[in-house]
Amino acid sequence: MELSDLPEGIDPAQMIALASSIGHNKACGVSYHAHGADWCELMLPYQANLASDAGTGILASGPIFTLMDMATSISIWLAKGKFQSQATLDMRIDYLRPARPGNTIYGRGECYHMTRTVAFVRGQAHDGDPDKPIAHVAGTFFFTDS
Repeated sequence: MELSDLPEGIDPAQMIALASSIGHNKACGVSYHAHGADWCELMLPYQANLASDAGTGILASGPIFTLMDMATSISIWLAKGKFQSQATLDMRIDYLRPARPGNTIYGRGECYHMTRTVAFVRGQAHDGDPDKPIAHVAGTFFFTDS
């Protein structure tokens, strides 16, 4: 099954299961946590092999970026009410602090505005306390088909 084969309406858990079954997403181990009409929250369970420094156990930034790119992407499909091909045009991530070793990372993405060709997103990642974020993101996605 391909993402474009999904039925009308969005099932984020099904989309994440499919996307996380191959390649980089599979290596990161991102999974579904929760969603609403225009937001999606995903989880990145701690894995020692994703640490940037084995001595500290601090998670590398790449898996967190992947988590946030996926969460914000799905938030767009939820806001649209359907899957539409898109590409990340720009994604800025501001790291506020390192994730605590051993903790699951939660990434929540929200689509807050759309035009005919571009979607605008924002979100944050935390490791258990949303009031103490690890990172904030802001980005834009370009729709690659009509």
